[in-house]
This record gives sequence, structure tokens and C-alpha cells, in this order.
Amino acid sequence: MNPALEYHQLQNRRQFFRGAGLKVGGIALAQLLGQRAIAAKPAGTGDIHPALPDLPHFAPKAKNLIYLHMNGAPAQLDLFDYKPRLTKYFDQELPDSIRNGQRITTMTSGQKRFPVAPSKFAFERCGASGIEMSELVPHMKGIADDITMIRSVFTEAINHDPACTFAMTGSEVPGKPSLGSWLSYGLGSESQNLPAFVVFTPTVKNPSQALFTRMWTSGFLPSKYDGVKLRSAGDPVLYVKNPPGVKSTDRRNMLDALGKLNQKTFERFGDPETQTRIAQYEMAFRMQTSVPELTDLGKETKATLEMYGPNAQKPGTYANSALLARRLVERGVRTVQILHRGWDQHSSLPKQIKEQCTDVDQPTAALIKDLKQRGMLDDTLVVFGGEFGRTAYCQGKLTRENYGRDHHPRNFCMWLAGGGIKTGMTYGQTDDFSYNITRDPVHLNELNATILHCMGIDNHQFTFPFQGLDQRLTGVEEAHPIKAILA
Repeated sequence: MNPALEYHQLQNRRQFFRGAGLKVGGIALAQLLGQRAIAAKPAGTGDIHPALPDLPHFAPKAKNLIYLHMNGAPAQLDLFDYKPRLTKYFDQELPDSIRNGQRITTMTSGQKRFPVAPSKFAFERCGASGIEMSELVPHMKGIADDITMIRSVFTEAINHDPACTFAMTGSEVPGKPSLGSWLSYGLGSESQNLPAFVVFTPTVKNPSQALFTRMWTSGFLPSKYDGVKLRSAGDPVLYVKNPPGVKSTDRRNMLDALGKLNQKTFERFGDPETQTRIAQYEMAFRMQTSVPELTDLGKETKATLEMYGPNAQKPGTYANSALLARRLVERGVRTVQILHRGWDQHSSLPKQIKEQCTDVDQPTAALIKDLKQRGMLDDTLVVFGGEFGRTAYCQGKLTRENYGRDHHPRNFCMWLAGGGIKTGMTYGQTDDFSYNITRDPVHLNELNATILHCMGIDNHQFTFPFQGLDQRLTGVEEAHPIKAILA
């Protein structure tokens, strides 16, 4: 039986009216998007990642974004928020005046005590700027004068999954587009042979929290704006090689014929996902050449490889991902996102955080230095941070050498470097317990507004109609860029 005929015969009156509203809206949206897509050039020609006609809104300072997300929440007290006065409070109860009735997670709500756990790691002022950093990040100390350290970021989410979803999409509720997808949709990409948005999830010793694809998918935007995840083992992309006996010319002829068929389907039904299918087939063909060239590090100098550390040439590592991130933006890719797991340290924090820092410290600093020496840092924005912070009090048993920290959304540290951001600056301040913000609070939506601003986008004008609302990355409430840190 004809599937379309069968569908209409089986649909009853109640089913029709229940879905009619969404269907009419979908038809209208498909038509609006389709009018733009019909004007697109045939497969294999022209700009494969065009920007929207009215973007950027103003001259951007940054053309590319590299977002380094430390999944699991790094402890700001042990890395970037030095609190020497905590030493005299060791093992004392966290004062009620500091906690002030704020909520805590169920993991520590049953504890009888909330003993203060000062960091066991030494801090020092770094560079001419004097930004304080921990001994855990000796290589990042060398880039202190190239970054703006924000010590007053906060969020509402207190658990990992909603907090990560919020950091990447501006909402705790799944289904919204990720930051990289918004940028791909609005600004497109200069690369004609690679995706506009590429994602890495490096392998780690203790992965801890799971990573969900909602952190790099396009949500309600057309699916062609999804992030493309490069695999950490085997071929970076499945089926990047042609099967035995299939030539590149054969593949080209097949895709051209398929593209014509799909174009006829689109002209008949107006479904924008058909255009997505055409574009993705074309991109897959181009990646068969571009991806092997991207991952071939043979032309990188010995000095560059050594700068990124001993794992630079080992696929699937953070170091290799950081080096590939530079190579991707060098080739015009708009957004690269690296999600490094294992920062969820409720116990044995000193040992575990040291292992994490050993993994990311040198490659992160190398990325900034590499971009800078190539003249690319001026128009590449780099963001480093997690989804929330960690408590000043200990979770579990406390000793001077060993402790754990619970989730803390009230304040945490992130840093930015590159296009549009001031250098050697510290912004925001917290109390002596790194528990409450005392100056210049920065909501995550304000951070995202700042990122968009550096990329030439007014976050209030950058919208997409969905479910009767002009949706924005930064939400329906007012969120403004942090002007004090803009260069």
C-alpha cells in the first residue's frame, strides 16, 4: 500500500485536530526557510556555509570560537580563586552567615557538619598582570597576561546535566540549540570543505559524568547546524573512506544525481530538512579529502608538537584535540568545542584534580601561544571553564591532604582570551570563602551575550521563531555583554 495513502486512511478526526496547529506552523516555517533555500546554488558549487543576510550586525572582533569546556565543574578554590584566609578556618563549620540558607545538593544535605576545606595548593601572582593562579596550572601561568579571568560567574543549575545544558544552550530545558549551532546558523563558516561546527570529546582516565549530544546539537534549528563530532579512535569520521572499488569520480556522479532528486523533492514538499540532506551529502564528500589532511600532523614543526606536550600526536587526547582545534580555525571552521570530562571531584580531589590539570594545562596554554604566534589570537575567541563551581566546605572525610567538594552554582571562575577581550585582567570578586559574589556578578547568559558580541552579533536581535516565541541563545530576559572586559 502507498504509505501516504495509508497514513491518511488511518488518521482519525481527533488525531488530525490534535496535530493541526503544529502542522500549519511547520508548513509556514518550512515555506519561509524554503524560500531562502531555493535560492541556494546547486550542490558542489558556491558557499556551502552562508551567513544570514543581515549578519554580522556590526564589525566582529573575533571570527572563530574555541570553547574549552571542563565537564564536571573544576574547583575554583584550587585553581583560580585564591583564598588564603581560609587556612585559619580549617575543619571549622562553614558560618551560617556565609551559607545564608542557600540550597545544597542531596549528596551533602545529610552531613552533620560542613567543615571548611582550604586548598592545599600554593598560589602565586603571574605575569605583569598579577593574576593569581594555582601551582596545578604552571603552563597557564605563562598566559596570564593574555587572558581575562572572571571570578564571579554564576548559574541557577546545581546538577551537572541541566547545568551543562544551560552553559551550552542558555536553558536547563533540553531541546534548545547549542552555542555553536547558533553561530553556524547566523554566521556560517569560511570553510568550504569542513563543517562549520566541530566537536571533540577527548578520552580521559576517569570520565565520570556522561556527555549528552544536546550540548552540540541544533535543537529547533535545522539539523544541518548540528555540531559534527570527530571520533577519538579509528577514522575521525565513519565511512570517510570510499569502499574498495569506488572511485571519487563515481561518488561525485552519484551525489550529483542524488542532489537533483532531492532538489525535486524539496521543490514539491518544501521541507527544509531536504535541503539539509543535500548539504550534508555534499559536506560528507568534501570531508573525504579535508579530514585526512586535517588530521595529518606531518607538516607541524617539532617545536609546535613539543609545545602541546607528549600526547599531541596521540588521537583522542586533549592535547591532540587542542592542536586540531587550531588547525580547524586556521581552515575557516567557525566554532570548535572541546569537552573534557572527569572534573566531578566529590572525594580525593587533590589527587584527581592534579591528574586533570596534567592532562589539560600544557595543551591549553600551548593553544593560546600557538594562536598568538601565528597572528590568529586577535580574531579567535577562546573560552575556558565548567558548568558551575565547588564548595568551600568538604564533602566526606576531611584531612589537610585530602578532601572533596560538592556542587556550587553561586560562583565559579572562567577565563576568556583573544578576539575582542582585554588582556591581563581580573573581573569580579567573591567573599573569603569563595561562596558568594561580592562584586560584578556575571550570569552565564551574560557570558554568552559577550561571546556573541565579540562575534559581531547583538544577542537581542539574534532570534529564531519557535513555539510562538522569538527564541534567543540568551533567553527571554535581558542579558547584556560584559562591557568592562571588552577590548
